[in-house]
Amino acid sequence: MARYREAVCRLCRREGMKLYLKGERCFTEKCAIEKRNTPPGLHGRERRRKPGAYAEQLRAKQRMRRVYGVLERQFRNVFEKAERLAGKTGENLVVLLERRLDTILHRAGMASSRAQARQLVMHGHVRVNGRKVNIPSYLVNVNEEVALKDKLRENAMVLQARELAGRQSVPSWLEVDRENFRARLTALPKREELTTPPLSEQLVVELYSK
Repeated sequence: MARYREAVCRLCRREGMKLYLKGERCFTEKCAIEKRNTPPGLHGRERRRKPGAYAEQLRAKQRMRRVYGVLERQFRNVFEKAERLAGKTGENLVVLLERRLDTILHRAGMASSRAQARQLVMHGHVRVNGRKVNIPSYLVNVNEEVALKDKLRENAMVLQARELAGRQSVPSWLEVDRENFRARLTALPKREELTTPPLSEQLVVELYSK
């Protein structure tokens, strides 16, 4: 499966904000944004012109894509699916991305980052309603239960993720049992609660509508 293999801290620096791609590191002074918040590359510190409308739309799309760890073709497919659904395309897009299995694991505190969540899913460590699912893009439905298999519950990486999640609030659309590493999607995600990092789905819609 294709995936981004370069240093992810460069992505945060390119967007000029924390995208929370490295788990616990993003909450410490080691975070790249805390150390040097400049675009990567030889000319990163140079003053740049104010971006035009297209540049802002492109950055909004890249930012959203990087937050959820989705490559371009897959992101476009999700957008086209969002277009076919009733309601606002931008909100549909965000809800579909939030329903991904790797995102649910991350939101529930079973993985410290979405990349770590994808690894757990692809290695067959995740169960949805008791059956193994190894597709990170699987869309979790309302009332479906997501859980880690029993032998992984003493894994140091998973325990560290649970400790980190204990410092953060649980999204209202999830019912989480952190002791047993289980979570249930009780409702569709609410767009107004997704504020970190900031997303601009309307700019993405404008970009793809050209």
